[in-house]
Amino acid sequence: MSKQVIVITGASSGFGALTARALAKAGHTVYASMRETEGRNRPQVEAVEAFSKENSVDLKAVELDVASDASVEAGIAKVVSAEGHIDTIIHNAGHMSFGPAEAFTPEQYAELFDINVLSTQRVNRAVLPHLRNRGRGLVVWVSSSSTRGGTPPYLAPYFAAKAAMDSLAVSYASELTRWGIETAIIVPGAFTKGTNHFAHSGSPADTARAAEYNDGPYKGVPDQALKGLASLEPADADAASVATAIVDVVNMPFGKRPFRTHIDPSEDGAEIVNGVADRVRAELFRRIGIEDLLKPVVNR
Repeated sequence: MSKQVIVITGASSGFGALTARALAKAGHTVYASMRETEGRNRPQVEAVEAFSKENSVDLKAVELDVASDASVEAGIAKVVSAEGHIDTIIHNAGHMSFGPAEAFTPEQYAELFDINVLSTQRVNRAVLPHLRNRGRGLVVWVSSSSTRGGTPPYLAPYFAAKAAMDSLAVSYASELTRWGIETAIIVPGAFTKGTNHFAHSGSPADTARAAEYNDGPYKGVPDQALKGLASLEPADADAASVATAIVDVVNMPFGKRPFRTHIDPSEDGAEIVNGVADRVRAELFRRIGIEDLLKPVVNR
């Protein structure tokens, strides 16, 4: 395994924080990016610094708000200035919402898509020129089993946004291989424990519309859906397993990494559907003569 310079977005908590620490312990130089490092996330920055010192690892926090072009560009520039290059970018930042689809305003949908989808484009436009100039790199996308697995109600904005991000990842993959840049899509299932994903989820702005659902024929459905998801999750399900899977993928030899890696204790069916979709993609590429775009080229 060669030591890499890695930037991970949304690393103040959850999968992001777990992965940043795991990668640092694996011997990499890791930048845990987050917003408001001098404000509400200052305790998280101090936790990063403490972890780095206590474990003698190379883990640093960097200010990077994925919703701001200027912040993304400044954050990536700071890493490149300090390290001379970046090897791997991990798209992890995201936000969840919970409630009847109709009760969310269009503005709320736009905000959720901005955080979960457009953020990756901001980061890519800042990072990819560096990776392309080096002729080598890795882009890791933290997707969700919800994009093609079972989709319980009341999570429509989040599911739609993650599906869009996954689709973007697939399209990017074949456009980067000739630059020597590899793509890995990580697909976690519904971990109801070990992260703040559900606890910090957004709610509909149109509370009156939401009440028509929650006090009407859909009364009890929110609790039933959440309890049902939790019941599918094995007692030993550990959110840290997602971080472990990412470390394993990052540590694999260039060109040998799996296109997708599923970590889904509940087994909601996403792995089966994704398997079919990815095979169809590969077969189409073969039929139209661009099969070489399925694997990254070694440029150095």
